[in-house]
Order: sequence, then C-alpha cells, then structure tokens
Amino acid sequence: MAQTRVAVVGSANMDLVAMAPALPRLGETMLGTDFMMVPGGKGANQAVAAARAGASCSFLGAIGSDAFGVTLKARITAAGVDTSQLRVVYGTSGVALVMVNAQGENAILVTPGANEALVGLTADELATVSAADVLVAQLEIPVSTVTAAAVAARAAGTRVILNAAPARDLPPELLASVDLLVVNEGEARMLAGRGREEPRALLDLTPRAVLTLGGEGAWYVDRDGTEVHVPAVRVDVVDSTAAGDAFTAALAVGWGEGRDLVDAVRWASAAGAACVRKLGASVALPQRAEIDELYAPA
Repeated sequence: MAQTRVAVVGSANMDLVAMAPALPRLGETMLGTDFMMVPGGKGANQAVAAARAGASCSFLGAIGSDAFGVTLKARITAAGVDTSQLRVVYGTSGVALVMVNAQGENAILVTPGANEALVGLTADELATVSAADVLVAQLEIPVSTVTAAAVAARAAGTRVILNAAPARDLPPELLASVDLLVVNEGEARMLAGRGREEPRALLDLTPRAVLTLGGEGAWYVDRDGTEVHVPAVRVDVVDSTAAGDAFTAALAVGWGEGRDLVDAVRWASAAGAACVRKLGASVALPQRAEIDELYAPA
C-alpha cells in the first residue's frame, strides 16, 4: 500500500500546560501540580499526528522569530513532518495557555501571534497542497488562507477535510470545496443550529460530516443516506487537549489509505482514545501501533 500524502495547513503554537485538581474560577489563584511546555496548535498537532499515524505529511504554517519558533520547528521536524513550507515571520509565535483538571478537562486561551500572518499562499505552498492525497485544515488561521488552500486542493483532485474549529462563519467558496466536515457538538450548533439530536443538519453545509461527542463517540453522516454512530473507545482519561486533533489526523490518514469512511471513523476514534491517556498535546499524539492496539473493526 502506498503511503498516504497528507498536507496540513494550520496553526502552530507553543502550549504552556498546567495541571491542577480543578480549574480556577474567575479571580481565583490556585496551586497547580505539574507543568509542561510542548509544541501545539491544531495545525501542528494534526501534522504530527498524521505523520505518527503513518502518512507522509507536509505542514504549511507560520512561526515567529522568537525562541518558541525555533523550538516549534525543531520538534515538528523531529516528528517526521516536512516543514519546508513552514514560514518564519518577524515577531512572536502563537502561544496557548492550557489548564487541565484532574478529570482531564481543560480550559485554553490562545494568542495567535505569527499564525495571523499566514496569508497569500505561495506557488510552492499551493503545489504542496495539490500534490497531496488529502488536505486537512482548521480555523485558527485566516479563513481566506484556508479557502485558498481548499480551492486549490479541489482543483487538483485532493480530498479536503475541514476541522471547523474554532467555529466561525464559513464563506460559500470554502464550503463548496470541502469533502468532509469534522466538528464537535458546540461547533455543529454554531454552524448548523443542531447537535447530537440531528447530525444530518450538517449536510446542509457539506456532502459528508463527522460529529464528535467526546466520550459518547461520533456520528458519521453523508448525503447518500448513511448515518452511523461509532462508540468511543473506553480508556482512562488523563488529558483530552489533543484528542480531537489525533482523531482528525487519523481520519485523514485512514481515508487516504482507502478505508471506507465509517471504518476510518472507527480507526480515528481509537487514535483519540490513545491520545487522552497521556498528558500534553503533541507529546500525547499516538503512534500507529498504539492506534491499532485500540482499534476494533465492526
């Protein structure tokens, strides 16, 4: 089987992760129990996750000229991701402040930094998109950039997966280029006005969609009439920060490798479950063997 080529366009952040028994309330100061500084950002996470899941992955993003940027590029490259199209712009890199409680729940504040400068895709960047089997994008970078990448992918016959997070209004040109939409319940309600009670409402936006529900699994729906609930894989949860990124990346790799989409969702669910067993974002993203260990075919 040929190795799937995945291009990821998205954000790169340095994650400053603090663990505490509970998340502090507004105005409250609390002592934490642990701290980690790890590369993150939905784009970088999904690129690393795709590489670990077995894809040949290229990352299109932007980092700052600060020390965080140096570390980000080194760590993403070390994970096996092609960073030849990773821009370095003057100023600060993106930073995410992540607080995680004892149940693995989190609260996250992101300052975009260099990610906001990822505009006007170059000919080389567009060629990278066009050469891929699957393009994966999110919404932590300018929507105009996501749209340009998706349009180029559609023109080249590259499948487009949009993880519409954080949720925002999507231009018709972008929606017309999306093959598969991946959202959680909050994002689904903002985009389509419905959640778990009517996942098919997402099909007003896209021909295929996956609605993720955390510990309650995921729904896959398409305009051919398919509507399948895939249960979550049961594991002990340590940190759910990067679970959605592991899921989306594995979904792209599985689909690119020729799995039907329902089976790709099952494999992606195993990736999400493998991820939540560890603390941190990119450091918790699973290797392919860890995904296969938890994967349960129908």
